Order: sequence, then structure tokens, then C-alpha cells
Amino acid sequence: MNDNQTPSKRAMQLSEAATKLNQKLERFMPLLAPFGIALGVFFPQIFINFRPYVILLFGVMTFTGALKLKSRDLVQVIKNPAPIILFFFTVHFIMPLIVMLVGRLVFGADADTISGFVLVYAVPTAVSGFIWVLIYRGNIALCLALILLDTITSPLVVPATIKLLLGASVLIDTNAMIVTMIYMMLIPTILGVVLNEISRGFIPKVCSPYLNPLSKLCLVFVIAANCSAVASQINFLNSRIWLIGAMSILFSVLGFCSGKITGLLAQHFGLLGKNPKDKQVPLFFGSGLRNISSAITLGIEFFPPAAALPAVLGIVFQQSIAAFMGRVFMGKIPTDKE
Repeated sequence: MNDNQTPSKRAMQLSEAATKLNQKLERFMPLLAPFGIALGVFFPQIFINFRPYVILLFGVMTFTGALKLKSRDLVQVIKNPAPIILFFFTVHFIMPLIVMLVGRLVFGADADTISGFVLVYAVPTAVSGFIWVLIYRGNIALCLALILLDTITSPLVVPATIKLLLGASVLIDTNAMIVTMIYMMLIPTILGVVLNEISRGFIPKVCSPYLNPLSKLCLVFVIAANCSAVASQINFLNSRIWLIGAMSILFSVLGFCSGKITGLLAQHFGLLGKNPKDKQVPLFFGSGLRNISSAITLGIEFFPPAAALPAVLGIVFQQSIAAFMGRVFMGKIPTDKE
């Protein structure tokens, strides 16, 4: 009988060890992106070899996040589509438009840098927003619905946003971008949701403890591989790099501000129904956090190398800015006693 229990005990121990590893990696989340950038910049000859596998690694990250999603979350929230429509309008039109206009004022005729910033604010919301919504006790169903809808529609929304705002100023292969995003986001998302549904949560329960830390390691390799392709463009003695970094921080702050304003407007016009405050949380973090690793991948794949720099520098600050802006606008993190 003890022999029969041994494999299950070992499996439980492995699962617990993987969960602890994931918790440690989550604690260092703000440092993972800079670490990946450092690897790519200082060891480009090594990490450039991972470039052919970036889409696969990204697919693993997307699949891991999608295992948490359920179609019923989408059905529940879609009964009141107003917050979702307002979110999409703010995230995929207002913010990219602001970024483009301010970018033109600051960078003038530098179309590559401007297109890079527009790309960062055209990509879907980050799955990591789910963690922040959990921390601040926000509406989980709305958060998951926003992530699911934004990810599924991204192969159409992202190229359309870029085409609408940049037009002929940037030449990109739109069809190839759509296909790439289908492999990076759409297929892994659908697969994750379907497996979650048909197994009634069993597959996520068994696999997520191992996939969660693996996806964070994939993130480091994706960033390192992509940064290795633009390592020659990154020169910290160049004042332009510091300007791009400063604008990355400014635009990120504006993204969170737009999310707060969106939530307040939705509440003012009665679009959030019951418990409007907890629905403001996913709108806030969903607007401020972007899937910047996808912007880096798309920027290097379909844009001139310089267009990837806003995403490379933006990912360094994103999680730290999320923590700061959350404290400013959402207040103190709730405790279990509250």
C-alpha cells in the first residue's frame, strides 16, 4: 500500500516544489524582463540561436495563461458588453492615438520609433494583469473576459490599429503578421480554454504548477532572443536611448491613467452594474499593462530594428510602474482580514 502511495507522494512533492519556484519567480517578476534584456544585449551570439523558437516559446506562455480562462467567464460578462466596448475603444484607439500624436511631437520624423510605440499600445492587454486584479480583489470574471477577448481578436485588431494610425508611413506585411499572431496567441488561447473546459479544470490543476514557472523562463528566453537581434542598436551612451526610456515610462503612466478614467466614466454612466468599484480594477490594470513581449517579437519580425526599442525599454519598467500606479489609484493592497 505504501508502494502505491509513493508515486502520488512524489508527484505532490514535485508539484509543491514547482509551485514554490513559481512563487519565487513571481516575487522577482520586475527583474525578469531586465535580466532577459541583459542576456540578449551582452550575449547576443548565444541567444540569437533561440530566435527560430520565439513563436513556440511565446505560444507556451500564451497557453499557460489561457488554461486559467473559461468560456463561462466570457458568457457571464458579455451580457453587459458596455465596459468591454469602452475598454477596447480606450485601449486600441485612444491610447495608440495619444501615443502617435505625442510621439510625433517628441521624435519628429523618426517614423521607426513612433511606429514602435504605436505597436506597444496596439498589442493586447497582458495576462499578468490577472495577478494584479487578484491582489487588489477586483472582478475576476471581467478581467478574464478582457484578456480572452483581447487575445483572441488581436490577430485582426493589432494590424488594423497599426494600419489605421500609421498608414503608408510604415511598410509591413500585414498578412504575415496576422498569421504569426494566430500561432502566438489565437491557437494557444483556444487550446488552453478548450482543455480547461473539457477536463473541467483537471488539466490546469495538474499542469499549471509546472507550466507557470516554465512560462516565466520562456519569457526570459523570448526577451533575450529578441534583444539579441537589436543588441547593436542599444547604446546607453546615446541620449536617444534615454529619451525613448523616459517616453516609455510616461506612456505607461498615461496608460494606467486612461484605465482609471475609463473606469470612472463607466461608473458615472452606470455601465458597471452592481459593485462598480471591483470592476474598475480590471479596467485599470487591463489598460495599463500590455503584452509587451509580443510587441518585441512583432517589432523585430515585421519592423525595422529601431522600432523594437520602445518595447525593449518599456518592458523593463512595466511591472514596477504597475505596482506604483496601483498604490496611487487603487490604494493600499487589501489584506485577508479586509
